[in-house]
Amino acid sequence: MNKAKLISFFISFAIAGTVLYKFVYTPNPELFSFDIEWPSFDFGKEEVVGKKKKKSSSKSKVKSNVKSNSNVGKVVDNFNGVNIYYNGRVKNVQGRNVTSDGYNLGLKYQCVEFVKRYYYEYYNHKMPDSYGHAKDFFEHNLYDGGYSKKRDLYQYRNGSEIKPRVGDILIFGAASFNKYGHVAIISKVTSNSVTIAQQNPGIGNKSRQTFALEQSNGGWWIRHSHIVGWLHK
Repeated sequence: MNKAKLISFFISFAIAGTVLYKFVYTPNPELFSFDIEWPSFDFGKEEVVGKKKKKSSSKSKVKSNVKSNSNVGKVVDNFNGVNIYYNGRVKNVQGRNVTSDGYNLGLKYQCVEFVKRYYYEYYNHKMPDSYGHAKDFFEHNLYDGGYSKKRDLYQYRNGSEIKPRVGDILIFGAASFNKYGHVAIISKVTSNSVTIAQQNPGIGNKSRQTFALEQSNGGWWIRHSHIVGWLHK
């Protein structure tokens, strides 16, 4: 190999080495950074409005959050004349909803707020204890069919001999991915299924959701691992 070819070979080798170092050892942050949004821990789907923005600054994050929550408070469903509102991300809170006569309906637009608002508007029912998380609607020390003084309702455990009925409050207990639990209104009951109307359902679900219903060992079971029972007026 003559001198000219040798010099050309070393120049080509140096250029190739520089390019390789640039893309392998010094990655482009725009190519290797990811804006990961972990799912919210609830029982239903969280919609995303607008395009995802690149993770670059706190300012861009704020704009993205505002845009994704632009539909919060819009009606997405209605059961027996009572609206179900969109809450955006499951942890969103738009203030407390209190009736004109001072009754606490709960935090907008969480699942509890819809349940209490439904009972207030449809049944004219006020719960003596109008506070507490969704999981608190179920009293573990209360026997099946027992009267709940806190809610002024009768409580039935999943597996009760009393079949769930339309208008009952279905209660999901706390879980490792959802420490607050969840509540919904039973909107339809058949011989083998139960359908619920719910607000702020979270990842994977819509405002209506159906579960299998089975009669076994003298009791009625709604087949969902986190359902603990239901309340009846």
